[in-house]
Amino acid sequence: MTAHSALLELAGVHPDPGADRALILVVESDASLGEAIVEQLTADGYRAVLARSAEHARILAARRVPKLAVIGDLEEPRDALELLGEIREEDREHAPWSGELPVIMVSSRAQELDVLRAFEAGADDFLARPARYLELRARLRAVLRRSERVTGRGRLLQVGPLAIDVDAHAVSLHGQHLDLRPLEYELLVQLASAPDRVFGKEELLRSVWGYRSCAATRTVDSHASRLRRKLDVDESGRWVINVWGVGYRLI
Repeated sequence: MTAHSALLELAGVHPDPGADRALILVVESDASLGEAIVEQLTADGYRAVLARSAEHARILAARRVPKLAVIGDLEEPRDALELLGEIREEDREHAPWSGELPVIMVSSRAQELDVLRAFEAGADDFLARPARYLELRARLRAVLRRSERVTGRGRLLQVGPLAIDVDAHAVSLHGQHLDLRPLEYELLVQLASAPDRVFGKEELLRSVWGYRSCAATRTVDSHASRLRRKLDVDESGRWVINVWGVGYRLI
């Protein structure tokens, strides 16, 4: 078995009826590995393109904005995180992609601190290498579903000056629009559904992330931390309260 066949489980490939020709940008310096991922995604009904570097990724995204990015290992260890940080930058005037672009990191640097840094930088999911293709595909589908999902119809959740237009998938605080990542939005909707209630971390992992089993992870903490910073526009410090040892509540 080659290194790449160990990395990709090339089996059971069937066109994905939910793919809808979504463009997936694969960023990977290893050409043969990147091409294998692109080939498998294409066989599953996606449109996939390979970028060998961050600069190449910018060029391809400028031609057509991708629906999701898979960022693997690049030439320098920090390049992948720097590219993710660039995607999440607030200055979108000249950016070739949306700051809300869903991103899955696939990295050989997978110690706990590396994973935490990736989530804090804005990753929607993280896979350690070697990663099987079928797992990557399953996670890709889940991230795409979360990014496109609207929870409920025609509802407005109001918590003091915080307003969540569920039908429009829009959030404002004191009348100021907030740009939230899909998972940050889903977490906020869950907390706002019962603002005085404390939601346990395992409950949030199941309801927001769809985890079946809840191994030790900092996923909830890193997303809650980013959501808290975005909500603290009034510098009140009242939003997204960490109840030590239990979970989170909104106010």
